[in-house]
Amino acid sequence: MPRPHRLVITLAAAAALVLPGASPALARDARQAAVVALGDSAASGEGAGDYEPGTRGENGDWCHRSPHAYVNGTGLAPVAVNLACSGATAADVAFGPGGHYTEASQAERLVGVAQRYRVTTVVLQVGANDDAGLNATGVTCIRAFLDPSVPPCRDTLGPLLPARMAATATKVEGAVRDVREAMHRAGYDPDVYVLVLASYAAPVTERSVPLPAAQGCPYSRADARWGRTVLFPAMAAAVAGVAARTGARFLDLDRATESYEACSHTPYTQEWQRRITVDPEALVYGGLDAVGFHLAQESFHPNAAAHAEMGRCLGDLVRSGATQAACVAGADGHAHLGTDSPAPAAAQAVAWDLVR
Repeated sequence: MPRPHRLVITLAAAAALVLPGASPALARDARQAAVVALGDSAASGEGAGDYEPGTRGENGDWCHRSPHAYVNGTGLAPVAVNLACSGATAADVAFGPGGHYTEASQAERLVGVAQRYRVTTVVLQVGANDDAGLNATGVTCIRAFLDPSVPPCRDTLGPLLPARMAATATKVEGAVRDVREAMHRAGYDPDVYVLVLASYAAPVTERSVPLPAAQGCPYSRADARWGRTVLFPAMAAAVAGVAARTGARFLDLDRATESYEACSHTPYTQEWQRRITVDPEALVYGGLDAVGFHLAQESFHPNAAAHAEMGRCLGDLVRSGATQAACVAGADGHAHLGTDSPAPAAAQAVAWDLVR
């Protein structure tokens, strides 16, 4: 019977032969493999429910990290670590004083995670809370619907998209540099792990149920169409450009919940995006701090069903070796990975043409 240490060496050598591109150093690494998520609410699992204790509003921490978040469903590693936080900006991911919802810099914490585990994949989804202002745009569209004196949000915000997306891309690129630096500080070369940038799934559609405003979607169909066909594709193009410039892979989630958006089905349980949602548990854990925004924090975010689909797409992208791909909802009730994601420049040109 072989001695234990000889068995370990034999298994390590076998892994180096079996795994494409596996370096001898990684093959000898006995640490448990892990996939890590960084970013904002879309990555933390906002909307997926069952939030981890300590992130439900306790002591001011509203990060809302869910065990159903897509990072937990990739199948890429036995351990999934979620450092994302609802409401985070690119600056909250980057090195710095941090302090978003009481939590420190995500890049700083990534160093510790990458030292404890053998991190094979890092996914970053951020930018929505920077100049792109996806959540703020949604509020503007709702206000325009409720107040006839306010112009449609597509008219007031549409001309601002090019500048806003360019500014967002610059900030996301800075966050990517710090994520790379965090992995470097933990002793990783760039070629021993995969870095994926993800865009955002459009939560709204003009192809909605009758009287959507009365069912939790108080915005015009015209503004919803603009959001689905212009705003979110523009965000995807901006993120795709950052991925191309930084050598990261790109997962286009723009259409990941297509035909399953908020107010697209009756009953609503068939949807993958939350409508306006009021969470009474926010008061239980956050007390009076929950009054206002935090009560409806889950609104227009992917639910657990959506995260399951997106997690599978992310896993498929990494395993495929493709540099970019789109996760698109299919007629069979599942999202599938395709390689038809447009090139960054082409996608951005289309988005700007639609704005004009």
